[in-house]
Amino acid sequence: MASKYERIINDCRSRNVLFEDTAFPAVQTSVFYYQTPPFTFQWKRIAELNDAQASFLNENAEFDVIPGKMGDRWLVSCLGVLYSLRNLFYRVVPADQSLAKSLGVYRFRLWWCGEWVEVLVDDRLPTINGRLAFMQPQSSHCYWAPLLEKAIAKLHGSYEALKYGTRSDGLSDLLGGIVKCSPIIPDSMRPQTLKDYLNTTCIVTCIAAKNATVQKKNSSERLANSILANVNYRLSSLDKVETIIGDSVQLIRLKDTFSSQPFGEKTNFTGDWSPTSKTWERVSTAERSRLLNQLELGEFWISLLEFVQTFTALECVFLDTDTANGEPLLKERALHWKMKMYQAQWKRGVTAGGCRNHESFHINPQLLVSIQDKQDIVIALNQHTAVEPKVIGFTMYMWNRELSLNECLQKDFFKNHVSFLNSDYGNTRHVSYHTQLDIGHYVLIPTTYEPAEEAHFTVRILGTAAFRLSSLETQTMILLDPFPSLKNEDDILKIKSVCQYEPVYMQLADENKTINCFELHELLEACLPNDYIKGCANIDICRQVIALQDKTGNGRITFQQFKTFMVNLKSWQGVFKMYTKEKAGILRAERLRDALYDIGFQLSTDIMNCLIQRYIRKDGTLRLSDFVSAVMHLTTAFNQFHLKNYNQVNIIEVHLHDWIKSILSC
Repeated sequence: MASKYERIINDCRSRNVLFEDTAFPAVQTSVFYYQTPPFTFQWKRIAELNDAQASFLNENAEFDVIPGKMGDRWLVSCLGVLYSLRNLFYRVVPADQSLAKSLGVYRFRLWWCGEWVEVLVDDRLPTINGRLAFMQPQSSHCYWAPLLEKAIAKLHGSYEALKYGTRSDGLSDLLGGIVKCSPIIPDSMRPQTLKDYLNTTCIVTCIAAKNATVQKKNSSERLANSILANVNYRLSSLDKVETIIGDSVQLIRLKDTFSSQPFGEKTNFTGDWSPTSKTWERVSTAERSRLLNQLELGEFWISLLEFVQTFTALECVFLDTDTANGEPLLKERALHWKMKMYQAQWKRGVTAGGCRNHESFHINPQLLVSIQDKQDIVIALNQHTAVEPKVIGFTMYMWNRELSLNECLQKDFFKNHVSFLNSDYGNTRHVSYHTQLDIGHYVLIPTTYEPAEEAHFTVRILGTAAFRLSSLETQTMILLDPFPSLKNEDDILKIKSVCQYEPVYMQLADENKTINCFELHELLEACLPNDYIKGCANIDICRQVIALQDKTGNGRITFQQFKTFMVNLKSWQGVFKMYTKEKAGILRAERLRDALYDIGFQLSTDIMNCLIQRYIRKDGTLRLSDFVSAVMHLTTAFNQFHLKNYNQVNIIEVHLHDWIKSILSC
């Protein structure tokens, strides 16, 4: 079957037209969605830019991309890292494309929402006064970068959205890895730390972060040793050099991602161990040759001392085995990261419990991580949104050996146990954590900071040895009788309070002293006090009361059954009150699971989702009438099931007639 890209090519060729992307049209809102710039963009195809030497890609060209008048430097820096890793680059930017044969359509592959997606764009680019407004080549005449930028903008919804992006986002989207950022602290940076990273399928970059100063948009500020500020340099290896006086100097081999020049006059770095540095006079000719022979295009040596004084942070991209195998320099690494992934969503009232500061924390998704060998682990949580991201993070607990390995941890567990680790929380697209775990079982809980915030998310875990990842689920069962009959002495006082309604009941009852749903509605209207319980006097609840208790099929109940309902209604109201702390009569959706648990129902996530969809109100809350209806709905459903669960194995066979009858009875 032809791909979407092939279908578009064939369609454009048959109609002799150039592709126009209707999913990301050439209009003002594709550039600025929220703000309104003081000028209008003109959209031009590459052929209309008056560049006679224009091409899509030139393998021998140096990386010369600049952000343009309105582009973003963080993305340029990420593209520089990608361009320096050619096999990974060609996965994102397929090389079998050209301006001459494209028919105006170009394809790119980006890591997005937990998978590699192909993004198609046309070549209409926003310009100001005839020049590209955003990313552009400086002298190579290659236009893959502005087209890739457009593909990224398409995923984000607009070019404007890219202004809120970060290098971590860019490195993740382009390389498909988990990005970990950590500050470089001069006194604590150890060469072994860097060696450990470079021993795995990890791309290690460093950056000299510096607050932007007033400067030209298209030029990056250089430090005293000519290192570019706010640009990622890639670490290649470490080595030690022996000086002629017997000293040992730790060196780091760096790749300037903006350069493809050999080590020499055109090397931008001017510090110690640069081409013009006199430090080379301190080593023998043999040592000098040994070190220089290791350098590839764009690379240079820097001492560890100058490295920690120059760069402020490491930005490491951890790649799983499948992703890394395409890049030769990673394929030969000693340790390959193995990946497990889980995707789900935080849904209000179901799985959006907020962070551990909130009592609804336990309703968040719970993941069981089983470690079979002591190993390094990298955990990443990504939310599937780029615009207005939620504040997200995760918490991990050691597994209690006394508990079952397939049941969710209950609310009391979190009151009595301290967390094992906690990520930082931030309103970013992803958060990550690198740690070492001993053999054992751990429970990982991804959350938003506040409860009731909805978003889809992906959890990825990378490990250097064998481990397992699975989701924990609550088994649906009934723990207590939610609708007990009136039998014991404790019910006597409750029954007496209901008996006052008997005269009104008898006025409405028929000759058999029974009432139907309409008469029950009238009775509840007369009997229930004028507070929030009055909402239970509605015809839908009355129909449920009849369906729950009518054993004869004539649609009527007795006074004894009415009393049973009223006593249970008071009991349900008591539970409801326990969970309506902020405002009487209003239950926040994330507390519904606990309230139903106290009634006697233990419910799975899927069933909670069905209940929330049926009963939640626009403001994310439920009223007592919603709660009572849900309780009776569940009670009837369990009753119908248990009538046919002859073998007590929680599996039944139902005839179509009985199935439809059961559904209509709930």
